[in-house]
Amino acid sequence: MVQMPRSRSTTDSEGELGFGEVFANGLCMKTTEVEAKLDEGNIEEAESSLREGLSLNFEEARALLGRLEYQRGNVEGALRVFDGIDLQAAIQRLHPSLSERLHPRKGRSRTESLNTVSQHAASLVLEAIYLKAKSLQKLGRLTEAAHECKSVLDAVERIFHHGISNVQVDSKLQETVSQAVELLPELWKQAGCYHEAMSAYRRALLSQWNLENDCCARIQKGFAVFLLYSGVEAPPPSLAVQMDGSYVPRNNLEEAVLLLMILMKKFYLGKTKWDPSVMEHLTFALSLCSQTSVLAKQLEEIMPGVFHRVDRWITLALCYSGAGQNSTSLNLLRKALHKQERPDNLMALLLAAKICSEDSSLAAEGVGYAQRAISNTQGADHHLKGVGLRMLGLCLAKQSKASLSDSERVWLESEALKKLNEAVPFESDNFDLIFELGVQYAKHRNFNVALHYANRFIEATAGSISKSWRLLAIILSAQQRFSEAEAVTDAALYETAKWEQGPLLRLQAKLKISESLPMDAIETFRYLLALAQAQRKSFGPRQSVHQVDDDRVNEFEVWYGLATLYSSLSHWRDAEICIGKARELKPYSVESLHAEGVKLEAHGQIQEALAAYFNALLLDPGYVPCKILIGALLLKMGSKSFPVVRSLLSDALKIEPTNRMAWYYLGMVHRNDGRIADATDCFQAASALEESEPIESFSSIL
Repeated sequence: MVQMPRSRSTTDSEGELGFGEVFANGLCMKTTEVEAKLDEGNIEEAESSLREGLSLNFEEARALLGRLEYQRGNVEGALRVFDGIDLQAAIQRLHPSLSERLHPRKGRSRTESLNTVSQHAASLVLEAIYLKAKSLQKLGRLTEAAHECKSVLDAVERIFHHGISNVQVDSKLQETVSQAVELLPELWKQAGCYHEAMSAYRRALLSQWNLENDCCARIQKGFAVFLLYSGVEAPPPSLAVQMDGSYVPRNNLEEAVLLLMILMKKFYLGKTKWDPSVMEHLTFALSLCSQTSVLAKQLEEIMPGVFHRVDRWITLALCYSGAGQNSTSLNLLRKALHKQERPDNLMALLLAAKICSEDSSLAAEGVGYAQRAISNTQGADHHLKGVGLRMLGLCLAKQSKASLSDSERVWLESEALKKLNEAVPFESDNFDLIFELGVQYAKHRNFNVALHYANRFIEATAGSISKSWRLLAIILSAQQRFSEAEAVTDAALYETAKWEQGPLLRLQAKLKISESLPMDAIETFRYLLALAQAQRKSFGPRQSVHQVDDDRVNEFEVWYGLATLYSSLSHWRDAEICIGKARELKPYSVESLHAEGVKLEAHGQIQEALAAYFNALLLDPGYVPCKILIGALLLKMGSKSFPVVRSLLSDALKIEPTNRMAWYYLGMVHRNDGRIADATDCFQAASALEESEPIESFSSIL
């Protein structure tokens, strides 16, 4: 039996190898004489010494000699020695003995003894081929190295036809096989042969190599990283390895996620050591496919102690925020920002402020988070002050919607605009900030400045983002420049992919209505319906609201828009069909109830119309169109209903201060109540707003 050369002394003072011994077949031999002959270049004499001293055959002696040269760092010398080894002879010698082991007869102890000796000898030769591949790798001959490494695995597969998982093999042979399996894909990658590397990875993971958990985990991680970042599209696994009913990844991303989740499961079960980089790669992969809720589940399954609890809370908050579960995310951030945890964590403060900026009921809380974030942007984090100012501006703007007084609302809107402008010097390259400034100025009816920011955003993004064109068209529509707005939408549609044209087409239909071209608007809506149905067939049913791209066509909105248009044309039969189609998509929606109420009101069914409007408010108490329509109907019922009408319209104006119809009907209430001065103010406001009314709310773009 051949063993690894063992050194029985440390290196001498000059750092050269002193003396060592090598054992084989029960014999022991010092390597000093062999090394001396190698130093002189006498490979044949060194080989002869090993054969005579340890009773080895030619191939075993060559293998041992090559290993000795490799360990001494003489790669070129090792390669010259390895070139003389006949791998096929070793395979032929190993195969019969294994066959006898798998089909034992009498004299079992002797058979097993012979098999053990043969395995040790063959493992030495296979290791030599592996070391030859390593030598070629160090010399930069990568393709040759890969072929040599592959020959080791080919040989093992010929010997063990059904894999080596259930066959007891020599530990050294198993070690060589594991090392070769792990090395082969790396060699192909270094050689630039990426498809061969993918095949090697799959061969490593799908064949029976009896790999240890840690080795298998390294290969799985390496393959996942390669799939994620190589830029080379992997072909699907061959049909030979696909099992009926098994999941087959459709692309690189899916296969990488599958591998990384298998690794995570191994970590949970304690089969492998925790590797934080696996979680980082999985975070990247799941974020790419908008599956942050799956990432959150993976984080929750990690045992306590791996992550600090605050780090886990903040990361989970990011995941849930990306999944649209803002309430859960904010609750986690509140825990992380508790005074006994990390109250000054900048990332948590900014994320909490961002979440609060999307809800008027949370905006005041978000202002506090943003202010704390700004006060903590010191030193290396100073560049984040602009982000804090931007979040503060957005929170103040949202808070103004919940303001109880006009003076407070005006002050909050002014402060919001001020903070957004203060963020510009810090975030001059932040295109989102430029866009938000355009929207805020448009809300303030400062259209010239709003147009400046809209054009600036289009230039900065090269017109690649459809919402920039939408903002420009809506601003132009507010200036009553409908032909220019239509030209903008036409240009945007020309530059936009078909699947992303939904919002632009909806905008174009509204422009047609504003230009008194209802039939053209109907044709646009019909095209939108066709696009929506094509998208549904292409992308399948939508799993959740947050995963729907803003540029995708919302079929429900198309049917509702058609119902509203047909109602305005008094085509009640068509309107009823559209309302029914909308209800099939959303059985309970304020828009459907609103359209139903308009139809009933037009047919003189006032009580039924009021019931529809009130039901809509039960679903959404802040739905302004129904508040206004209820107020308009009650206004006709006499002076006893004036207080209720005034309250409804005042609530509507708190939510939408620029709604001209709310101002108009409030003026009617004041006029009928004898308050002429108040009525005049309301009518003037309604008239001014009518002159600058956009075809869509500016807030709808954010």
